[in-house]
Amino acid sequence: MFRQLLLSLVVIGAAAAAYVFFVPGASETLARFGITLPFGEPAEAATGPANAPGQQQAAGQRGPGGGEGGGGPGGGRGGNRTMVVVTAPVLLATINDKLTSIGEGAAAHSVTVVSPASGTLAELTVRPGEAVTAGAVIGRLDADAEQIAQERAKLGFDDAQTALDRTNELAKANNTTTVQVAAAQLAFNNARLELQNADLALARRTISTPIAGTVGLFQVSAGNTVTSQSVVTTIEDTSHILVSFWVPERYASAITEGMPLTATAVALPGQTIAGEVSAVDNRIDPASRTLKVEAAIPNDEGLLRPGMSFSVSMTFPGEQFPSVDPLAIQWSSAGSYLWKFVEGKVERVPVEIIQRNSDGVLVKAELGEGDQVVTQGVQQLTAGASVRLLDDPSGGQGGEGRRRPAEGQGNPS
Repeated sequence: MFRQLLLSLVVIGAAAAAYVFFVPGASETLARFGITLPFGEPAEAATGPANAPGQQQAAGQRGPGGGEGGGGPGGGRGGNRTMVVVTAPVLLATINDKLTSIGEGAAAHSVTVVSPASGTLAELTVRPGEAVTAGAVIGRLDADAEQIAQERAKLGFDDAQTALDRTNELAKANNTTTVQVAAAQLAFNNARLELQNADLALARRTISTPIAGTVGLFQVSAGNTVTSQSVVTTIEDTSHILVSFWVPERYASAITEGMPLTATAVALPGQTIAGEVSAVDNRIDPASRTLKVEAAIPNDEGLLRPGMSFSVSMTFPGEQFPSVDPLAIQWSSAGSYLWKFVEGKVERVPVEIIQRNSDGVLVKAELGEGDQVVTQGVQQLTAGASVRLLDDPSGGQGGEGRRRPAEGQGNPS
């Protein structure tokens, strides 16, 4: 029984010590109830039977402006002690309306290469994944018949050219008729067209790419018989990637061509790439109530591929709101509020939280830029309470009361 009583007294003593050392004004509060502890801050009132007569007289000489020993209203450590607080300024910040959407990438230009003619594929001159320029030859068809036809057409053209020249010479000497000259000219024109047709047929035995880009996988191989509809491969220009994504219709008026954005490939987490809006659709999809947007993403390193999924983020500037330190926000049954520091006193200001950021909280309240709000020492504050700043020991009425007795001591009457 004795041990339990002793343990209870020790716990009560420790709690009292913690209350005195960690709660501002605890000693004065206990002193008002007649409880004096042997530790912690000394009680403010210095009057009492234990005081020496000399001390009472000294306190009386200080009068109403008495300092630490006096109980007058000018004392800086009286029963109504001024609370010490820490404040932070109110800033103005713009709320950010952020849009995130998932899109799919496509090549800047993509061409499906088909065989220009029917025949047997003789050879492929490039490999999949190889970069090619516009007009590069990627394959050839068998062209024996076309080469023979071209040579025959060339012989006919040369013969027609010779006949026309001879007829023109005879016409100059008046040894031929106009009809013969016209017939020779017609034969020459037909021979020229035959040669052009033979050249075209031979050229169609060559498969070339119309754009610069990267060669895809081949759909045919050497030795296959192809037609004019057979797909050979695809050429993708991936110098930049076009990402198509959808946004809610409420952003339709805010998104314009050239707006900046950021994109992250799902296959490359952590790598954020800056891009811009390259095109905006001209209508809202009535089924989903969304707008299709296209963004251009640079691909200088060649890491991005058509068909990749992208997370696209866009930020839209919004309205300005006061931004306060998160420590300033307090809560009660009525909602959130904070304490505003004004000329040595605090005012309770209700706030509505708009957005929480890593460096501050955007609120809707009667606050202006530069106003000071209490961030530390808010536990025992009440509306209209006198406070002083932690880094201003002479601030407030209490600070002025401590300075006056020091001046009086230096010039005794």
